[in-house]
Parts: sequence; structure tokens; C-alpha cells
Amino acid sequence: MTKLRVSHCVWYGECSEIEKHPDKKYNCNYTGPPIPLPSEGYDLLTELCPGYDYGNRELCCNVDQLKTLKSSLQLPLQFLSRCPACFFNLMNLFCELTCSPHQSQFMNGTKFNETNVVEVQYYIGKTFANAMYNACQDVEAPSSNMKALSILCGKDAKYCNATNWIQYLFDVSNGQTPFPIIPIFSDVPVSGYTPMNNKTYNCTEGLEDGSGPCSCQDCAKACGPKPVPPPLPPPWKIFGLDAMTVIMWISYMAFLLIFIGAVLGAWCYRRSTVMSEYGPILESNNPLSLNINASCCETCGERFENALRTVFSSWGSFCVRHPFLVIWCSLILVAASCGGLVHMRLTTDPVELWSSPTSQARQEKDYFDSHFGPFFRTVQLIITTPLNDTFIYSPYFGGSDVPFGAILDKGILHQILDLQLAIEGIVATYEGKNVTLKDICVAPLAPYNNNCTILSVLNYFQNSHAVLDHSIGDDFYVYADFHSHFLYCVSAPASLNDTTLLHDPCLGTFGGPVFPWLALGGYDEFNYNNATALVITFPLNNYLNDSVRLGKALEWEKEFIKFMKNFNNPNLTIAFSAERSVEDEIDRESDSDISTILISYAIMFIYISLALGHIHSFRRVLVDSKISLGIAGILIVLSSVCASLGIFSYAGVPLTLIVIEVIPFLVLAVGVDNIFIIVQTYQRDERIHQEELHQQIGRILGEIAPSLLLSSFSETVAFFLGALSNMPAVRTFSLFAGLAVFIDFLLQISCFVSLLGLDAKRQENRFDIICCAKLPEGPETKTDGLLFRFFKKVYAPFILKEWVRPIIVAVFVGILSFSIAVVNKVEVGLDQKLSMPDDSYMLDYFRNLSEYLHTGAPVYFVVDDGLNYSSPNDQNIVCGGVGCNNNSLVQQVYEASLISNYSTIAFTPSSWLDDYFDWVKPQSTCCRYYNTTGAFCNASVVDPSCVRCRPMTPSGKQRPEGKDFMHFLPMFLADNPNPKCGKGGHAAYATAVDLYPNNTAIGATYFMTYHTILRDSPDFIHGLKMARNLADNIITRQQLSMFFTNIHVFLVYSVFYVFYEQYLTIAYDTALNLSVSLAAIFVVTTVLLGFDLWSAVIVCITIAMILVNMFGVMWLWNISLNAVSLVNLVMSCGISVEFCSHIVRAFSISVKKNRVERAEEALAHMGSSVFSGITLTKFGGILILALSKSQIFQVFYFRMYLAIVLLGATHGLIFLPVLLSYIGPSVNKAKVFAANQNYVGTERERLLNY
Repeated sequence: MTKLRVSHCVWYGECSEIEKHPDKKYNCNYTGPPIPLPSEGYDLLTELCPGYDYGNRELCCNVDQLKTLKSSLQLPLQFLSRCPACFFNLMNLFCELTCSPHQSQFMNGTKFNETNVVEVQYYIGKTFANAMYNACQDVEAPSSNMKALSILCGKDAKYCNATNWIQYLFDVSNGQTPFPIIPIFSDVPVSGYTPMNNKTYNCTEGLEDGSGPCSCQDCAKACGPKPVPPPLPPPWKIFGLDAMTVIMWISYMAFLLIFIGAVLGAWCYRRSTVMSEYGPILESNNPLSLNINASCCETCGERFENALRTVFSSWGSFCVRHPFLVIWCSLILVAASCGGLVHMRLTTDPVELWSSPTSQARQEKDYFDSHFGPFFRTVQLIITTPLNDTFIYSPYFGGSDVPFGAILDKGILHQILDLQLAIEGIVATYEGKNVTLKDICVAPLAPYNNNCTILSVLNYFQNSHAVLDHSIGDDFYVYADFHSHFLYCVSAPASLNDTTLLHDPCLGTFGGPVFPWLALGGYDEFNYNNATALVITFPLNNYLNDSVRLGKALEWEKEFIKFMKNFNNPNLTIAFSAERSVEDEIDRESDSDISTILISYAIMFIYISLALGHIHSFRRVLVDSKISLGIAGILIVLSSVCASLGIFSYAGVPLTLIVIEVIPFLVLAVGVDNIFIIVQTYQRDERIHQEELHQQIGRILGEIAPSLLLSSFSETVAFFLGALSNMPAVRTFSLFAGLAVFIDFLLQISCFVSLLGLDAKRQENRFDIICCAKLPEGPETKTDGLLFRFFKKVYAPFILKEWVRPIIVAVFVGILSFSIAVVNKVEVGLDQKLSMPDDSYMLDYFRNLSEYLHTGAPVYFVVDDGLNYSSPNDQNIVCGGVGCNNNSLVQQVYEASLISNYSTIAFTPSSWLDDYFDWVKPQSTCCRYYNTTGAFCNASVVDPSCVRCRPMTPSGKQRPEGKDFMHFLPMFLADNPNPKCGKGGHAAYATAVDLYPNNTAIGATYFMTYHTILRDSPDFIHGLKMARNLADNIITRQQLSMFFTNIHVFLVYSVFYVFYEQYLTIAYDTALNLSVSLAAIFVVTTVLLGFDLWSAVIVCITIAMILVNMFGVMWLWNISLNAVSLVNLVMSCGISVEFCSHIVRAFSISVKKNRVERAEEALAHMGSSVFSGITLTKFGGILILALSKSQIFQVFYFRMYLAIVLLGATHGLIFLPVLLSYIGPSVNKAKVFAANQNYVGTERERLLNY
């Protein structure tokens, strides 16, 4: 028997057709000796089984069997030929089965039907089976970002092994095997049969025909050691505590010791020696003697101050003498400026708001959009169920029980399918025409297949209720149903035929696979059956410069949102989003906040109108009130805002919501402060004997206008320098704010001064508002205002007491130390949920997005135009298959995916180049053309005139080069995948390759993969950073390679990069913006304070403390650092000038005896105006912002504005006077001398000498 088996066949030739597979036939029963192969089969034998191509080719198969073998192995060929060793071993397995002249050694025919062999046993060596599996287990399927065995094993590759893979290959359920072939695995003879144990090749070995070893991507053994992510840097600690906290605590303690010692030392010194910094004033009554020791800077400062005083005094006098001329000129200029508002453009596009046109991410986006089209629009649903039922599926054919979540209950799936079909049926109207989903959706196989891409689990069931209900069974058992089909499809989503008795396809109706990680959520590891959420995604086409088609998409999305808001199903909880949702909700939020903003401004307006008046007696209430002047002052502030908006609108600069919402607040703060200073200084002043009204107001303006100029010009310069920022939102705000503040200043020293003159004349005996009514003559008493008296008599003396001042310094330095310790702990980014209203449906969507999704956004590695893909050297730079460089683009991205927790790259990239190489191979039936016309012939076409693209010669089996490469590439990109050829590139790569006109060359191309799930701002920022690091590393390693020295522009792109790029440099941008602003304030303050450097230093120190403390508040109040908060920080820098500069200037021009008295005088006179002006005005308006429905208003406006005002007021009105009392600048002798001379012979001489 053994000898007989050695020499005879088990079958030869093909006989009857198989009923279940009419296109296939049984092999004929034949137990005779091998028969020589006819000559017409030689080429086919050389192609499939070159090991038998010798001698007279005596085999147990004929030409028909070889043809059947070839057609049956097309899918394995297309997916496994990437690794020559793997494919050689596989072909060995099938060649021995089909044609071996020694069949009887390892094959046993067990069932026959007349002349047909209908079942055989195939004895296979375990060593061979394991070697074949080991060579193939790592082979990738580039178009689907998964292992090839996931498609060829009937289950996910991680569950595949040598035994069940070969069993699947020989199982009739796979759709290719015509009759049962039962593999029996053994390394020793069984029942007289010697298992087939031919030589195999390891995937690291080359073949005898010259084929190289498999690439690292397809063979883990060919790789070096697995990349190891660098360890995370350990937290910076000292003594086990946060280092910054320890450092600042020690620094604070050291400061307290030094400060207390200095205070005690100074106190003891004063006890022993009473000395005034104004010795010359006390020692001599001769004013001339004061100027003897004045320095050059003091003299220049006094002259500059005097020049400003003279100019502003003359100007103020002119405005009061010619009020209507000044007012009319102001109105004309404001009206002309505001005329630009007709050209106003409002930017709500998030890309325009947050990404600079010159930024890397923006340029990458523009490049991607122009070469491949804009990233598709997304409509998405995340569906959960309130039902908590789980159920167990017990497979009929054995295996462990499988638990299924409630969301995968068939009844629930039917309800979700109803919803999905209803969404597909939504009809919108655009310009009178109906718009359906098919008009705007992504259909990758159009025009051959116009079905829309719908990434949904229900596409495993072809979006059909009937397929979902499809089951095979009898009256007692169910053999296969939706459970078994689901379990198969999540393992092999690209399969056209599942291995269950259902034989239903998994491939979506749109012609592509639905990956389970995109369509399911809330599962653990890879147990998709445990999913708690279904994700349905409708990708829609996006359009760059086609407003009509974009309008259709927007209208359909609008109808979708309306439909979903009205949808109700008690068994389903649905979070949904459309591409337009974020912008719509921001617009709605802005509209809903208008009332809040208006109430806030109304409260501030009412306060200003009432608080400006200083009422001396009850009978003069209607005379002394300044409601009309207050309203006029407010109108001037608003006019300056409108003028700024108008001027920049003329220049074509678009507005943003930040400009509209923030700048009125800022200008009102600055403007109101100036108004209170002007009015209250006038109210406290007494007209000098024989001085007329216009002279008095001119003199007052001469005294205070330099202070107003100091604050306003400092802010203007600081804001304009802030416009150097690369962040569009910050740049636009800074431009508009700087101009608005300066216009406001100009209007206040002109128009408002004229109005003040008119009001002063009215106040002599006429009522406010009702100007025609007069007040009867009566006795008048003039008193100081209550707030001024409180500051002068109570507040200022108290905080400048000997024992209070050290406490204040200690407290404020302590707060500063705390803030410095937490500066580096302020979170960077912007939580998307904060940009939505409290009642937005998007909040549920964002929450579910973070909770359920398992895969992040697609990420594209783009190679710029210029790479010569027809050259093998340039191909090796990019590809990932046999012969490709170990540092190629695809290989490096693959290595990054192995450490996805660190790199955020989730999968191996899809590579059009590698799939093209597999598609064009002569062994494959994919690449064929009509020999009559040269046109492409699809693999599914049966036509004798269709011939393979490349010959079965050694050179033909190599990669295409030169003209061949470009000749066949357009065919690949137009080929739709089908059962005969799964490598067609139309569905996966139609947009991935930018071909030159007439297909003469290749331009830019991309290689796509996915990020891991990114849940919050830090995740997104890290994802962007790691992708760019990977891109830089690819370029660096390529440049160091001997194969490549000149890589073209290479970039990495994902749709979210433009929004998060700002956070890569926001710490630097923040430091730069605030430093530049502080530097500008320092320079302007130095000049306008008469070259008083020390005063400028003190102003900048106080403002810097306010800014640092703002970061402390941000950390305490969970306010993140982003473009919105940076705008507020820049604004707080400007507003802080208002709190500080007026008091410092009042201190610098004071002529009191010592620093304490000078600080007290400055605080009494300017502090009350600052408090009643900017502090109380803003405080009332800010509290209303807390009622806003907008979370972004509550966090970034209410919280930050409140902090700005409170920190500014406490530093300006508490800390700064104390600081001045300790280290304020000495008196300017030249100014004192000039003051003495100016007031010689007047009442003020007595006050000066007091």
C-alpha cells in the first residue's frame, strides 16, 4: 500500500459542476500515475508552482485545474504576495494539494460521487503549518490599516493561528473552496500517510528566484528591537514637594526676614534722627535755591511737563470758548469714521479666528485642501440606550458564550436602522430645489456605485431590515443569525462573504469596509460585543470655492439638526452633531448674550450718569446732577469704539466676536475713568480770583491731561505692539483696541471738555436735562464729595499708618509668591464644551465623544510634489513592502503605531504605493487591459481579449518603473474592489494621489492613518506635537540615509491641527505679548513723567504683579490659557495702567514733605476718582455677566473681568500707595522750584510753604 501511494494520484482533471458553486467543478477521481502536463499549461505552472517546472512535468493536475487554482487564490495572492516567503509557502501548500505527483502519500479521498472526488483528507506537517503561519502573520493590508489575515482567516488576526487559518482556507464556507478538504496536522506518519512537510522560508529569508526578504512592516522578525517610548520626565520636586512651591515659600520667608529687618532698622534710625527728604524746602524760603541742585533729567522733565501743561491749557481754553465748533468737528470726524461700518465683515469661521494665515498648520491645511480637496464635512450620531439588559449568545457550533450589550439587541438595532433610513430620506430645499443626502454625501465608487458612505454597524447588514433578520436554523436551533454575522464582520470588515451559514457580505453598501473602532463605542480592548454605544457617521463632501454646493450641504445639515431635535424614542439616547453645529451654536450663544451684555452696559451707564454729579444740597439736586454730561460721556466712549471699527472696516480688516464683546468693555473702563478724573477734578477746584471759566477748565486740563495722555498713550502703544502677535484673535483685538482707546482720549480732551464747559455754564443756575428751567437764587455752600472725604480723612491715612504698611506689603508679596508658584500649572487649551451655551445639544455630543469613542481623527502624511515615484530609489523612500528602506515613511509611521500610547498614531498607514505594487503584479488578475483597445479591463470581466498588464518574466515580476509605472497607475486609481480583486484603488485612494494633467506625472500624495482617541485639549496638543515630531524624524532619518539626500516638502495634517497649533507656542506668545506691552508702558511712562525712570519702574512692577496674580486666579478658578484668556490678559495690562499711572503721576508732582504724605495726597485726590470711575463702574456691570447662559462668558469674561477689576483696584489703591511711601521717587527739585515761582504772591504759596 505504501509503495502504491508513492506513485499514484488521488485525482486528475475536472468533472461535474458543483451545485452550490456553478462556476466551479469537482476534480475527477483518478488513482493512476501522474500524467505529463500539456504544453499550453507550462506558463501557468511556472507562474503558480515553479517547483514542478522540470523534466516532462508529470503531475496529478491538468491545465483546467491550474486555472481553477489561480482563480481561487487571487485574494490571498493580492494580500500576501507583499511578503514573498509567505506567499511561496502558501503556494507550496496548494500546489502540493492540487498537482503533486506524490498525492497519495499525504492525501486520502474519503467521499466520492460517481467520478467526482467530493471530500479529501490532507495530511499536513505541523512544522510546515506553523512555519507558513509565522511567515504570514504580520503581513499588512495597507488600504484597510489591518493585518491581511483578518481578511483571509475568517476572524480577527489576533485570534488566528496556524491550525484555524488552514482550516478556514479549506472550508467551503469561505466562498472559494469548491468541496470539503479536511486538514490533519501531524509531524509523524498517521494511518500510513506521511504528512506534507516541504521546505519553507522564513519571512526574513530571500527566495531562490531573487525575491528579497519581507519588510519589517510585514515581518516582525525582520525589524530591530521594538521602539520604546522615552520615559516621562519626572515631576520637578524638592523634599518630595512641588519645586516651585518650595522655592517660592523659601523666597517669601527670606523676603519677610529682610523686609522686617529693614523696616525695624529704618524705624530705629528715624527715632534717633528726624530727617526729611525735603531738606531744602524746610531750610530755605528762597525758591531760587531749590533749582541749584536739580539734575539735567529733572530740569528736562520739568520743561517737558511745563510744555504739556501749556499746550493742554491752551487747548482746553479753546474748547470751552468754541464749544460748538469743536463738537461739530468731532461729530463730522466720528461720522466719517463710522461710515466704514457699511463695509464691516464679521468673521465667525473658527479657522480664520484662531489660525494665522502664515502659521504652519494653516499652510498645511491650505496645501492639503488645494491638492486633495478639503477634509469632508461630518454628520455624526452617538447612540446609547437607557436599557441595561445584557444577553448571552451561545454559538451553535461550539465555543464560549458571548455577552452582548443592550445596544446590540436586535430590536434596538431595528429601531436605529429606522432612524438611519429616516436620516437618509431627509430632504432640504436650497434655492427652490430639493437637496437629498445623495446629492452631497461622499460616494467613493461613484459613478459605478452611488451609495453614500455611512460608517455604521448596520452597514454590516447592508442597511437592510431583511438582512438583519436573516437567520439559518430549524424548528429547534438557530445555526447562524445577526450575532454570528456581527462577530465575523468586526473581525473581517472587508469580507465579501462571512464564514457562517448566512454567507452575507460585511463590506458596506458604499463599497468600503466599516471598521468596528469607528462604528462602536464603549467597549473594552477588542471585545466589540461589549459595546455600549453605536456611532453612525455620514461623511459629506466639502467644497473650497463652490458656494452653491456648499450651500446645499449647509441646508441639508440644517434640516438634519431640526429633524434630530424633534426625534424622540424612549429606547434611544442620541447625541448628534453636524459640521455646522459649532458655528451655529456660537452664533446662537452670541445672540442670547446680547440681552445680558445690554443689561450690563445699562447698569454701568446708569451708574455713570448718577455718580458724576456732586450734589451740594437737596435744593440743587436737579442742578448739580450731571446726567446729561454722563450720557454725553458714554456716547463719546461708544463713538470712539464705532470710529475704530469703521476705520479698520475701511481698511478691510474683519471684525470678530471677541472685538465686539471685549472692546466696548475696555474702552468704557478707560473712558469712564478719564471722565471721572476730569469732572471730579473740576468739581474740587476753586476758581482763582479774576479767572474766567475757560481759563479755569484750561488750567485743570493742563494739570490732568498729561496724566490722561500717560494712561491712554501707554495703552495704545501697548495694544498696537500686541498686534504683532501671530494669533489672529489677539492681533485683531489689539488693533481695534489701540485705536479705540486713542480716539477716546482725543474726543475726551476736545468734545467732552467743550461739553463740560457748556454744562458748567448751565450749572450756574439751570436744571440738568431741563435746561430751560432756572433755579431761584439762594444761598450756596460748596462741600467736598463724600467719597473724596472718605479717602482723604479715613482711608488714605489708615493704609499709610506705620503698622499697616508692612502688613500690606507682606500680604501682597505673599499673594505674588503664591501666583508665581502656580504659573506653570495653569492649563493650556480651550475645552470645546465651554464655547457652547448651557442648553446646547452639543454638550451631550462632546461628553459622549470623550466617553465612548475609541479612535481619533484621521491623520495624513503628505509628500510634496517632486518625488519621482517611477524611480526605485524614490519608491523605497516611501513604501513599506519588500525592498523598501527600513527608514521609509510607511515603515516609520508603522513603528510609531507600535507605541501608540506615546506617539498617538493608532494604526499602520494605508499605502497606495504598496497596494499598487500588489495590484500590478503579473500573478494577479487585477491589472489587465483589452489587447484590442488598450483600455483597462476589470478583474470581474470574463473576456479572452483581456490580457495581463505585465509579462510573467523576472523583470515583469519586479516593481513597475519608468513609463510602466505611470501607464498603469490611473487604471489602479479607477479600479473598484471586487471579489476577484480586492486591491482596486478607487475606493481607498482616489483622492490620495494628485496626478498631473494627462497623467504625465505624480504630484503630491498622502498616506493616511488615525490618531488614537484624543479626549481633551492636552490630548489634542500632545497629538499634534507627536505627529510633527514623527514627521521631523522621518525627514531627519531620510536625510541621514545613504539612499536619499534631498527630500521634498513633507508635512503631516489632521483637521484639528489649525485649532490647536496656537497652544504649542502660547506660553511663549503670552510672555512675549505681555513683555512687549510692559516695555511699551515703561517707555511711554518714562517720557510722559518727565524722564522719571524710577516712577516708570514702579508702574511696571505693579502692573507685572497684577498680571502674575491674574495667573494665580486662573489656576484657582480653572481658567485655561488660550487665545480668549490671552486677549483678556493683554486687556488687563491696559486697564492696569488706569489703576496705577494716575496715582504715580499724582505722587511724582506732589510737593508734600515726605513720601508718606505725598502718597496720602495722591491716594486721596486720584484714588477716589479711580475708585468711583473704573472700579465701581465695572463692578456693577461685571456681576451681570454671571447670569449669562454662555459658559465662555461665565469663565472667560465674568471670572476674568472680575479678577482684573479686583486685582487692579487692590494693587492700585492699596499696594501701590504703600510701595510709593517706601520706595517712591524723590521730589523733582526743578518741578518744586517751578511751582514756587508759579504761585509766588498767590494763595497757593501759603499752601506750598505749609
